[in-house]
Amino acid sequence: MTFAFYKKYKEEKRILKLITFAVPSYNSQDYMRHCIDTLLAGGDEVEIVIVNDGSKDDTGAIADEYAAKYPDIVVPVHQANGGHGSGVNAGMDRAKGLYYKVVDSDDWLDTDALKTVLGTIRAHVQAGEGADLYICNFVYEHVSDGTSYVSHYRKKMPVGRFFGWDEVKSFTKWEMLLMHSLIYRTEALRASGIRLPEHTFYVEKLFSYQPLPCMKKLYYVDVDLYRYFIGRSDQSVNVDNMTKRYEQQIRVMRLMTDAYTYDYIRSQKKGLRKYMFHALGAIMMNTIFFTAGGKDNRETRKEKLDELWRHIKERDKKLYKKLRYRSLPAIISWMPFGIRGAVSAAGYKFLCKFVKLGQ
Repeated sequence: MTFAFYKKYKEEKRILKLITFAVPSYNSQDYMRHCIDTLLAGGDEVEIVIVNDGSKDDTGAIADEYAAKYPDIVVPVHQANGGHGSGVNAGMDRAKGLYYKVVDSDDWLDTDALKTVLGTIRAHVQAGEGADLYICNFVYEHVSDGTSYVSHYRKKMPVGRFFGWDEVKSFTKWEMLLMHSLIYRTEALRASGIRLPEHTFYVEKLFSYQPLPCMKKLYYVDVDLYRYFIGRSDQSVNVDNMTKRYEQQIRVMRLMTDAYTYDYIRSQKKGLRKYMFHALGAIMMNTIFFTAGGKDNRETRKEKLDELWRHIKERDKKLYKKLRYRSLPAIISWMPFGIRGAVSAAGYKFLCKFVKLGQ
């Protein structure tokens, strides 16, 4: 890909929107202003698409207020409630930026890091080049104890230069490329065909996985860009909510395994191939955790999980064997369902305490 059009924008004295930020928002009146204010630090080089997803509070009015104040930056979208995935899709449909990033309305970006990222992308575009995918660090901000945990990739990929998947090292068990860390080139993202399902939680897992084969040229900006509040009782990633919504986890896992066959993944470059298998294994492990970890409807939970395994096996036996016997789920999939539940609960509590996830 070339970026020769930058010269045309400069000659016509037009401002190129480097990044479109989509902000899916539902009943977000209490915290969306902080999120939007941090994005505005990007100035005229960013576009902010605020998607009011059928909110019942003042979310829509706040979106319109920002659009009136910043008409060249903020784009309000008002739609019937469709869930987080619908908001991401709506932002992608309207994005005019060269790159696309999702920022949830209760999260925010570090403004200094944002300026660094924009400066990096700007320099690349001016030089007639650019990555398909920019990767940054993200930070868990824990409500309960005021601590934070930085997720970075310094040991996994080169810093400060372009590289391909062949230079990406193996990820350990719980390391992941999450939506918070990814900035996709908009054209490449659309070319991947990604469309997130409506009224479904945890679709960010699919969003962080399906587009990856279309991202050939990568660049890691080692800054702590995304700030992610975690620990509020109303969050979808709250442990109790994740356990209650186990069927949503199963649905997303099914979509991920349907996205690509085993043979297709095997045909990718080594770094991408290993990461995609790793991601599937990690998300399947996560799905087992929150399905087996619930104390209610034990038989139904077991049947739903067994049904998922049957679906994968019928669709792609090679992928089934890979996930069932040669990846993370193999650690506990052989255990009786009740024991899996106890192990899952203990394992997740360990992660919450020492890795600071989910609480």
